Amino acid sequence: MTNSTRAGRREWTAFVVLLLPLLLVSMDVSVLFFAVPAITEDLAATSTQQLWIFDSYAFALAGLLITMGSLGDRIGRRKLLLLGATAFGAASVAAAYAQNAEMLIAARFVLGIGGATLMPSTMGLVRNMFQDDAQRTKAVGIWSGAMAGGIALGSVLGGVMLEHFWWGSVFLINVPAMLLLLVFAPLLVPEFKDPRPGRFDLPSVVLSMGAILPVVYGVKRMAADGFNTTLLLYVLAGLVLGAAFVLRQRGTRDAMISRELFRRRAFGAGIALNTLAMFGMMGANYFTTQYLQSVLGKGPLEAALWGTLPSLAVGVAGPMATVVAQRTNRAYVITAGFLIAATGFAILMSTGTDSLVVTLVACAVIACGIVTVMALVSDMALGAAPAEKAGSAASLVEAGQEFGGALGMAAFGSVGMAVYRHDVTRDAPAGLPHGALESARETLVGAVSTAAALPGRTGGALAAAARDAFVHGMHVAAIGATAVLVLGAAVAVAALRNRDADRPEPAVTVGQ
Repeated sequence: MTNSTRAGRREWTAFVVLLLPLLLVSMDVSVLFFAVPAITEDLAATSTQQLWIFDSYAFALAGLLITMGSLGDRIGRRKLLLLGATAFGAASVAAAYAQNAEMLIAARFVLGIGGATLMPSTMGLVRNMFQDDAQRTKAVGIWSGAMAGGIALGSVLGGVMLEHFWWGSVFLINVPAMLLLLVFAPLLVPEFKDPRPGRFDLPSVVLSMGAILPVVYGVKRMAADGFNTTLLLYVLAGLVLGAAFVLRQRGTRDAMISRELFRRRAFGAGIALNTLAMFGMMGANYFTTQYLQSVLGKGPLEAALWGTLPSLAVGVAGPMATVVAQRTNRAYVITAGFLIAATGFAILMSTGTDSLVVTLVACAVIACGIVTVMALVSDMALGAAPAEKAGSAASLVEAGQEFGGALGMAAFGSVGMAVYRHDVTRDAPAGLPHGALESARETLVGAVSTAAALPGRTGGALAAAARDAFVHGMHVAAIGATAVLVLGAAVAVAALRNRDADRPEPAVTVGQ
């Protein structure tokens, strides 16, 4: 790379502007955690409506990522970013002042659409603005750390806002940031798009959504409700439509996903490793929030504040990994990231029912390892993609993360809950009313609530048995996550150690 390709102050300032939508999209995943009781009371939401208030955002985001990445390549990534910011800001206002649950669900769905435009646009623009390999790697490392930190920050910020304002305030925090983006992005961020995009393939849009949405819905519900035949049919239907989508991409001239992307081994390997990393990550995320609240007895806001401590390490891990990767073989750094995360899960196996410090240390080690992997494989996939296909490449990276996270939550959640239910049934004190035992078997929260209503030692024994059972389930899930991450390390070495460098192609700039 020559110095003429190196980004200057303008590009780095534009990059800071692009971090705004990234933080907000990742925060919106978790910002509602503490608002649900107030929303339920104010809007009289049913249990089904509560579910859709959460899931409508995630489904729209996951289902439209690939479509929006391809659309950004065609109409311009900055243009799509601004359209998405406008929709995100307007939907935030609508959600804040929703008069009923149906209106809030619809607003959350529009927020998901906006998020699906913002995420691939920001990552694609990073690929285009930073053509120098070292600078792009550094930017993607910061980008990955900001995304991981945003999820942790969302729950804390939501709790703080609810301490002082009504539930709608958790949505209004999006509006000032989107206004700043709408003002500064046209001034600082150049436009990029594919000069020869081809025809927009509407059948592929339908197939991509039909492939992703049933699978994500099925695995999310399995994580929450357990395995059943109906949910399995959803997943199988999604896989069939996914196969049809792949066949269409291979056969049509104007494919939504360019076949050129997968001609470079680094791109496919990056997508696969990123998905595997997120799959493993969910082994920690599914359990630690419940551990802090229901095992250690922390209040929601206190638990969220403790939960942010591992994020401080994440903010350092991503950029540091990119620096190390510039001095040694990237394959070995990615492998080390998988092994570091596996070590974190090994630490998690040593926790008891009163192990706050050990749990936080384990979560920090896991997060540092995963962010190391995500930062480097995301950069590797983007760097291997042609510049004009950066939006599509970014959408595939992020779709892989969504898919891996959903699968990990379903798999590790199901394993952990199976162990929990077995242990609670075995160890619960004798003579419990049938209804009390059934409630205790459903969730740890239900067990603690049921135990509080029981007399004397019986209630204490049930609560202790439930906490022990939950920790045992967390240990078994951690063993599974460790195995997955060690497998990821082996795959990384095998797939990447002899990889030829994929030289990024120059970006196409259209206007300023």
